[in-house]
Amino acid sequence: MLYKTKIRYGQLRHIGDFYTETSELNLQEKVVVGSERGEDVGEVLTNPKGPCGCEGACSKILRKLTPEDSEKLKEIKEEKGPEAFAFCKEKIKEKNLPMKLTTVEHLLDGKKIIFYFVAKERVDFRELVRDLAKKYHTRIEMRQIGVRDEARLLAQYQHCGRELCCRSFLKRLDPVTMKMAKNQRATLDPYKISGRCGRLMCCLRYENDVYEELKSKLPRKGSTVYTSKGIGKVIDFEILRQKVTIQTEDQCIHTVDSKDIQKIERTSQPLE
Repeated sequence: MLYKTKIRYGQLRHIGDFYTETSELNLQEKVVVGSERGEDVGEVLTNPKGPCGCEGACSKILRKLTPEDSEKLKEIKEEKGPEAFAFCKEKIKEKNLPMKLTTVEHLLDGKKIIFYFVAKERVDFRELVRDLAKKYHTRIEMRQIGVRDEARLLAQYQHCGRELCCRSFLKRLDPVTMKMAKNQRATLDPYKISGRCGRLMCCLRYENDVYEELKSKLPRKGSTVYTSKGIGKVIDFEILRQKVTIQTEDQCIHTVDSKDIQKIERTSQPLE
């Protein structure tokens, strides 16, 4: 029987479905997988489940990480990786290319080396690739990435003290907007709501759907509502607590639970 499990692999921490012929894989165990890129080292994220049913659609787990594989990884980390980074950086400077080298990734089988870089515009790196291929006699790939991917590669912990979401579980780095911060009543100081990449924190996005859903259950500001405290105009609300602040006709301010609202006369004023 074939079993399916999710594996996190590569320096960009891709997540994909892989099949295996054994169910005896532990969570966080290191394995060697045959990905679309070649031989990669990965980490088991889910318990293997069968029957797989994804032959041809999933890549294969080749083996558990062996002592020989560990030695290769150590050599890549301590020798080959730093040497290739230094050589490529020297060539970039020599050719005066407008790019910043971020990191270098050697595949375990040695059939490809990936150089990650950040640049404001497209870069003509054909001569650089020729020099790298001549030096290392293997397939060379230049991968331009954004600042969010750069943080995923180089940073580890966020201001909250936890591992970066993009490193631990986020697969896609979708856009994050200031509107999401406003929804969540977060400070609008960009320095306080920006992540290690300098962009707005990803958690603002994946928490936003809950805020949008809860917000839709509350009356708009400016609406007239009928409550046990009287008839009043909505002047504020607390999304998570589902509380509404109203001002009654006698100018008194009351905070009421959204369940206490008996009737709403809506306003065309947009939600804030």
